[in-house]
Amino acid sequence: GYEELPRAVNITWSSINFKTILQWQPKPSGYFYTVEIHGRTSDVKRKCILTSETECDVTDALRNVKETYTAHILSVMPAEMDNFEEPPFAISEKFTPYNQTVIGKPEIKNYSQDGSKLNVVFKDPLTPYIFPNGSFQSIQDIFQHDLEYKLYYWKDQSSGKKDITTKSHNFEVSVDSGKNYCFYVQGIIPSRRENRNGRESTVLCTSVGRNILDEYGTEVFIILAVIAVAVITLAIVLPVVLCKRKKAKRARAVREKELLNGV
Repeated sequence: GYEELPRAVNITWSSINFKTILQWQPKPSGYFYTVEIHGRTSDVKRKCILTSETECDVTDALRNVKETYTAHILSVMPAEMDNFEEPPFAISEKFTPYNQTVIGKPEIKNYSQDGSKLNVVFKDPLTPYIFPNGSFQSIQDIFQHDLEYKLYYWKDQSSGKKDITTKSHNFEVSVDSGKNYCFYVQGIIPSRRENRNGRESTVLCTSVGRNILDEYGTEVFIILAVIAVAVITLAIVLPVVLCKRKKAKRARAVREKELLNGV
């Protein structure tokens, strides 16, 4: 009967940009799982009915992102067997998407360094939720004034990092003219207690007047210097060696000639 079925354990929520996956253990054998999403003010929603998997995409059941939910993982027998008994189930920790989903990486659309100004334009991560016109909502559409972005930037090959914050989608910062800079962008929700900082965008670098020494540093300079010294040394030593060999050859020829004459 149902009493003997294992209950789900290690139930976890995994959510990035409001795409939310529920995971648990163990893998079922001879029975299935059904997921029920319970909200404080919303109706119970059933997902992944009679699944043999140990994860379930529950994004669609969490559309009210400010609602607090719990998941009931039911252990159930195959459909053809007696299912009038209430199945055993395990309950997850509470989950509020608005407070707990992780902010994904912003996308750098373009950037430029003009003189002493570094300009960076970026784009919000998208969520799985859509507007009535069919376009996807961005995290900015959902978080609105609660979301801000921070640009971290530093002089190329330097460890001194600076930052600036904005609620728009572009940065303009003052930098040293003619010097290359690297940077990344990160979403932040200051009002949160956990998951305040989002994932960092790809690190990019400008290339104003970049040359081989900028790219590879002093190592290349040392290698080039060693090669130059070797070439100069060879240019000096080789003629001397050839000259000595030529003189030795002449002296040997003279001695051989004298010996022949003596005979």
